[in-house]
Amino acid sequence: MAALSREAAPFATDLRPLVNVTGRALAALGALMIVPGLVDQAAGHANAAAFFASAALTLAAGVLMALATRGTGGEGLSVRQAYLLTLLIWVALPLFGALPFMLGAPGLSAVDAWFESVSGLTTTGATVIAGLEQLPPGANLWRGLLQWTGGLGIVFVAMIFLPFMRVGGMQFFRAENFDTMGKILPRASDIASGILQVYLILSVVVVATYAALGMSPLDAVVNAMATVSTGGVSSSDASFGAYSGAVEIFGGLFMIAAALPYVRYVQLLRGSPLSLLRDPQVRFFLGALALGIVVAAGWGVIGRGLPVASALRESFFNITSITTGTGFSSGSFAHWEGPALVAGFILGLMGGCSGSSSAALSVFRVQLVFHMLWARIRLIRTPSRILPVRYDGRRVGEDVLDSVMVFVSVYLIGLVLFAIAISLTGTDGYSALNGAWMALGNVGYGFGPLATLDGTFRHYPETAKWLMALAMLLGRLGLLSMVVIVLPGFWRR
Repeated sequence: MAALSREAAPFATDLRPLVNVTGRALAALGALMIVPGLVDQAAGHANAAAFFASAALTLAAGVLMALATRGTGGEGLSVRQAYLLTLLIWVALPLFGALPFMLGAPGLSAVDAWFESVSGLTTTGATVIAGLEQLPPGANLWRGLLQWTGGLGIVFVAMIFLPFMRVGGMQFFRAENFDTMGKILPRASDIASGILQVYLILSVVVVATYAALGMSPLDAVVNAMATVSTGGVSSSDASFGAYSGAVEIFGGLFMIAAALPYVRYVQLLRGSPLSLLRDPQVRFFLGALALGIVVAAGWGVIGRGLPVASALRESFFNITSITTGTGFSSGSFAHWEGPALVAGFILGLMGGCSGSSSAALSVFRVQLVFHMLWARIRLIRTPSRILPVRYDGRRVGEDVLDSVMVFVSVYLIGLVLFAIAISLTGTDGYSALNGAWMALGNVGYGFGPLATLDGTFRHYPETAKWLMALAMLLGRLGLLSMVVIVLPGFWRR
């Protein structure tokens, strides 16, 4: 992995290292396309040809880009280059990832294929495909693979790039030799290898559990990939509504596990068993999640007359799915309203923990906002006091607090602007708000008249789909990563 340097790059930014790294990523994506192609070929399905053709095109593009810039991919990257690299990868990969959806089943249009691919790689989980059970097995596997690889990449970006780029207060997690992580991971490569190990172990455990609970091999693999990446794609139109009982319970527990900071699992494997429970993010996240589940379950019992056990199971699974940004659904979520829907909406804005594949505002930023508000309230009573904001026993710098407040403000403003923009395409207000909330927070859940027609987003106007895909990218890249690039000051010395 390319190192990040502290010096600012000159105005004429060297793009060769960025093209090289992006080419390598595309080559890996092309190689990955061969897997679902082989699955379709083994099943005797003609759709295999579409995957092999897509793999050939993607591999050719990636290899040519890497060869044309060979010898430049290992150089240190400036902050400006890191921003550009993040943007380039998250645009190029969805573009090529859409090819199998266009060249083969389900034969989507350009906008729908782009939407599906962006939704997959950003781990949003929203789909424009109906009749998932009738898709070739390779097509459903590709949807799962997009999310699985996207989720892993997101964790790498969150723990290695965003702290260096000072996005949304993530610089709080950056210090010399990564000492905020317990002084046990001295280099970025160690973090990456540790996270990969945890990601693989968790994936294997989830696949084995789902298979043991009755899922078919394909369903177990696809749903496990979507669970671990907090993505939410499923091989069934009914999502987890096709299953019940123990599968929902374990699915909810695995979604919680995937929304916790991955670096804490690395510490756990390396001899720090209590680091996970001591993390203030984890405690706040579990508390907020429990409160949301109680509210939703209470509404189910009182407002809908559900048995307590059924209400708790349905609320546990769906509230967990919304909060973690996974996007699975079960039971009668489409008919939720009142307090349950409000709780889900608020928790969807919060999201999971920083350092996981969850998106939205993140627990860390929400906690800091609360800390700042409490400090300001106390200053009203004792204005002469100095009340520094502390997090996990450490004083939070003004640069972090400013970054967090800017991020939260831009996020909420972006939510409103995207909702308005989507409504201007002819979408009703309720569906427009859902589209903006779903896409910007990478949640994947659908409510409102258009989304609840069949549980997909295919009924939205084409322009609205382009807007939602853009919101997915903005939400996944931390909003400011893309906004900063268009500012003139970004390109100055």
